[in-house]
Amino acid sequence: MSGQAVTIPDDRAFASFKSECLREDGWSVTYNKGAITVWTQGLEEGRTIHKMKCRMVCKNVSAETMYDVLHDIEYRKKWDTNVIETFDIGKLTVNADVGYYSWKCPKPLRNRDVITLRSWLPIGRDYIIMNYSVKHSKYPPKKDMVRAVSLQTGYMIQSQGPTTCTLTYMAQVDPRGSLPKWVVNRSSHFFAPGAMKLINKASLKYPEWKQRHNPGFKPWLYPEQTTLPSIPLSELSIQRAESLENIDESNLEETQERGEDIE
Repeated sequence: MSGQAVTIPDDRAFASFKSECLREDGWSVTYNKGAITVWTQGLEEGRTIHKMKCRMVCKNVSAETMYDVLHDIEYRKKWDTNVIETFDIGKLTVNADVGYYSWKCPKPLRNRDVITLRSWLPIGRDYIIMNYSVKHSKYPPKKDMVRAVSLQTGYMIQSQGPTTCTLTYMAQVDPRGSLPKWVVNRSSHFFAPGAMKLINKASLKYPEWKQRHNPGFKPWLYPEQTTLPSIPLSELSIQRAESLENIDESNLEETQERGEDIE
C-alpha cells in the first residue's frame, strides 16, 4: 500500500496476499512445533520493518467459525488477553471498515496502538481478512501509546473439511521504535505461537458463546445489519511511519512479567 491515496483493496490485492501467505521461498522457518510453524524475513538494512508469517492447523474448528471469531469484536474483548481497547470507527463498503486497536506490549516496552482500514473477502470456502494503517483526524496518536504502522497484516483461513481449517497470520509491521533483540526473538518463538493457540481455543468456545450473545448478528456476513456510520475515503490518509515519533527501546532489559512459554 505505497500509493498516496487511501484505496480499498481489489481482487488483485487479495490474490497477492493469498499468494504471499502460501509462498515459502524467501522466508526462514524460526519455529516449528506441533501444528504451528512460524516464518520470518530478515530485517532490511536500516529499517525496523518486521515480517512474520505463522500457520496453524486447527482441528474441531470449521473455517466458517474461525472467520466469525476473527470478525466478532465483542467476542475479541473476551478472549484477546493482549487487547487494551478496540472499536470500529465506521464503514467504507460492504466489506471494508476502519477501526482502532491497542494492545499490551511486554514490559518494559510502551504499549502500541493502530488505526487500520480492514477489508475481507470469502473465496469459495476460504476467507481472507487483511488491513493496513491509515490516519483519521479524530484519532491522533496518544501520549501514552506508540502508534504502530501496519503495512499489510491479515489472516487467511483455508477450509480442510467440515471440522478442520488452516489459519495463516501474516504481518508486515513497523512497530515504531528500535526494539530489543529479545522482543524480536520472542515474537516468533513465543508471542506468535501463543496468539495462534489463543485464537484456536477461542474458536472452540465460540459457537456456545454466540448462541447466548445475539446469535443472528453477523454484519460481516450480512452487511445490512451494520450499525456503523459510513465514512468517506476522503477523511482518511495513508499512515506513514516517518511522520510518527520514533522510540528507541533497544536497550530495555526483559522483565520477568512475561508469562510462561507455550509448549
